[in-house]
Amino acid sequence: MRLTAWSAALIAALAMSACGGTSVQRMDAGEVKDVSGRWNDTDSRLVAEEMISDCLSRPWYAKAQSEIGKNPTVIVGTVKNQSQEHIATETFVEDLQRSLINSGKVEFVASKGERGEVREERMDQDTNSSEETRKAHGQETGADFMLSGAINQIVDSEGGKAVVFYQTNLKLLNMKTHQIAWNGQKKLKKYVTKARASW
Repeated sequence: MRLTAWSAALIAALAMSACGGTSVQRMDAGEVKDVSGRWNDTDSRLVAEEMISDCLSRPWYAKAQSEIGKNPTVIVGTVKNQSQEHIATETFVEDLQRSLINSGKVEFVASKGERGEVREERMDQDTNSSEETRKAHGQETGADFMLSGAINQIVDSEGGKAVVFYQTNLKLLNMKTHQIAWNGQKKLKKYVTKARASW
C-alpha cells in the first residue's frame, strides 16, 4: 500500500513537470525583447529604416532626380551574411524594400526572382489571354540604381560575457556607369551575459 502511494505521487510529480516545460506568451510584433543577443527582427527593421533614411538624404538623390527628370528607380540586389550566425537576409532585404517604397522618393522594381515569375505569366498570357488584356513584352522599367551589401560580425567573449558587434555595409551603384553613388554603414554593439559560456 505504501509503495503504491509513493508510485502515484512520483507519477503525478513527473506529469506536472512535463506539463510545465513550455510556456508561450504572445507579444506585439513591434515589441522589443532581446533574448539571445543575436541579430533579430528589431535589428533588421531599425537598421533598414536608418540606412535608407540616410541614403535618401545624400547628394546623389537630388542629382539623380535632376538628371533623370523624375524619381530614380531602385532595385535591391544581394545582401550577404558574412557573420558567424544564421541571419535571414531575406527579411532584411524585405525591410530595405519596404523603407524605400514607403519613402515615396524612389520608384521600385521587382527582384530577379519576381521578374522571372511575371515574365512566365506574360508568356502564358500570349497563349491564353485576349488581345485586349494581354501585356506586351519589352515594356519593363529598368533600374537606375542597385542597392547591395553585407552584414559582418565580431564577437569578443570571455567566460559567460561577450560583446557582439554587427556592421552592415550597403552600397548604391549606378547601373549605367557602375559608379558608387552612396556608401552607407550602420554599427550595432550588444553586451551579453550568460550563465554558462557558450560562445
